Amino acid sequence: MPMIDPKSFTIDNIEKGSRLFFIGIGGISMFGLAQLAGDYGFVVGGSDNHPNERTEELASRGIEIFNCQDARNIDQFSPDYVIRTAAVKDNNAEVIRCREKGIQIFDRSEFLGAMTRSHKSVINISGTHGKTTTTSMTTLMLMEAGIRPTVHIGAPVPSLDNKTVILGEGRDLLVSEACEFNRSFYEFTSTTAAITNIDHDHIDIYPKLQDVIEAFSVFIGKTKDSGNIVVTKGDKNIVKSVELAREEFAKEGRTFPRVVTCGRAENEDADFAAKNIVFTEGHPSFDLYIYGEKAGHISLCIPGSHNIDNCLIAAACAYLNGADADSVCRALDGFTGADGRYTIKGQYKGCDVVVDYAHHPAAARATIEAASNMPHGDILVVFQPLTYYRVKVLFEDYVNTLLPCKKVLFGEVYSDREDTDYGVSSKDISDEINRRGGDAEFYSNKMDIIPRIDALVKPGDIILILGPEDIRELGDIICSKG
Repeated sequence: MPMIDPKSFTIDNIEKGSRLFFIGIGGISMFGLAQLAGDYGFVVGGSDNHPNERTEELASRGIEIFNCQDARNIDQFSPDYVIRTAAVKDNNAEVIRCREKGIQIFDRSEFLGAMTRSHKSVINISGTHGKTTTTSMTTLMLMEAGIRPTVHIGAPVPSLDNKTVILGEGRDLLVSEACEFNRSFYEFTSTTAAITNIDHDHIDIYPKLQDVIEAFSVFIGKTKDSGNIVVTKGDKNIVKSVELAREEFAKEGRTFPRVVTCGRAENEDADFAAKNIVFTEGHPSFDLYIYGEKAGHISLCIPGSHNIDNCLIAAACAYLNGADADSVCRALDGFTGADGRYTIKGQYKGCDVVVDYAHHPAAARATIEAASNMPHGDILVVFQPLTYYRVKVLFEDYVNTLLPCKKVLFGEVYSDREDTDYGVSSKDISDEINRRGGDAEFYSNKMDIIPRIDALVKPGDIILILGPEDIRELGDIICSKG
């Protein structure tokens, strides 16, 4: 097969019927991209060392799945092109075999980048937190207005039949998450680029906050001159990022895209504003104002003030891409969020069991605040940080975020991409919280947390399980016990 420029190709540059092999196909994004590749007319296969319900679903669709990563898989499937997830390194046996055979390999972000270049309009939703929820909201608003975009989301969405991807009508509009990890979003072309917020995260990629700000300015730079930049008003880091991007546009003689701002009542001059905010048992409702005019009323079924911000970003993205105001306001009736984002898994001993991906201190603060506004007795927090280096750099943030909690049960740090623990552990956070007068416990085996939950909770409490999928599975386990 001919070699393709990975930075400029579109889906149409790959001949229909070509054989595409996804290394790490069980990951949530790869799972979605593999489905879309099949929908686009390619023959799809892939491998994963950790078979799961996603690989089973792909197999049920007729996609050839290999439940290990072995060079012989490449020989057997005989792909024309290969796509690999970021966790797959150059020493992977399948990567090595592809190189030996001269098979071109694309990174996941390059393949998704090709999709962005294959659509007339593209909404890329970025930000340190809130991408999945905001992308889901945007999709629902567009669909309520009768618009059928192609969609790529980072988690199953119950309101979308638990799908993570949707094949739209033609190539008119794509809605996708744009993740900053590994600078993936450098590959994505936007006509509408949204930024929910900017915090210091992915410390292994961005040692300093300024590095994150600069990365988002590069992402903005991938927006068409005639496009839109949708931002949360009042986020100082976003302001810096926009200004850096504006300087680069000026140097290149380009016209800077229109900046559309979103904010709550304290930012009354925001283009998309939430006013008259009311919380009912933790769930916000508000009047939506668009360019100073009341557009309607929105009531959310998901808790937390941060979801007001997510909703405003989504409203702007949808409205700017053809959704009417009535559809924007109606779309979220019954929306309960994306899977793993303040998801109520069920009940255990009369307690709501809530799971959330909030592994970063800022996200954890927002989720704990949301839980505190719900009807509850005590809140028992079960927490697992994601990656050791993040813990090393943000140690004080973790302590300060979790110190006020009545009780925190820690699982050990989860990491599937680091070769060292950097000399840190969740136990260090737990010990420091206790040293400062808090109440925390550490468990090297996460399964030992279950009997401790059993001993601590009483009816009416909230069990809040925060962190990656590794710890969130405890929610399913305890709910199965009743």
